[in-house]
Amino acid sequence: MQSTHLLTPIVVQIVGYKNTGKTTLVCRLTERFKQAGYKVGTIKRDAHDFQMDTPGTDTWKHQAAGAEMTAITSSKRTAILKQHTESLDRLIEQMKECDVILIEGFKTAAYPKIIMIRTAADLELLQQATNALAAAAWSEADFRTDPSFATPVFDINQIDQLFQKVLSLSKSGDQSR
Repeated sequence: MQSTHLLTPIVVQIVGYKNTGKTTLVCRLTERFKQAGYKVGTIKRDAHDFQMDTPGTDTWKHQAAGAEMTAITSSKRTAILKQHTESLDRLIEQMKECDVILIEGFKTAAYPKIIMIRTAADLELLQQATNALAAAAWSEADFRTDPSFATPVFDINQIDQLFQKVLSLSKSGDQSR
């Protein structure tokens, strides 16, 4: 498959409350963009202190010894572990080789957003969020008949339509922050 390359990466956030399908949507959009030949990067916000390295491995030992940064590379992948947080903008800067960057979380950041709506209670996030690109709604969150609702609404299973909506950002150049 021939690679498609964009001059400026498309950056889109997938935001929603817990258990609304954020990770699933990030994965399905990643698969769809990969099928179309794009290089995809993902960023996840974790509200808890996560442990990525397995206790007992060499890199875990490096980190336990106090290394501020540990890198590991093999013939197939590279990972860098840092002992400090990084801003979303800094993480995005490190993904320059990607055509599309899908961000799970970071609700208050200003990138275009797909807002996950599972129940009517989730509409609060849609009203609070800035730069809403679309809403991805579960069938039980039937609010689309409200004429005051201006954001395009897609069923969570309409991956091709959501893919096209995200891809439209590259054509319009609208990735305002």
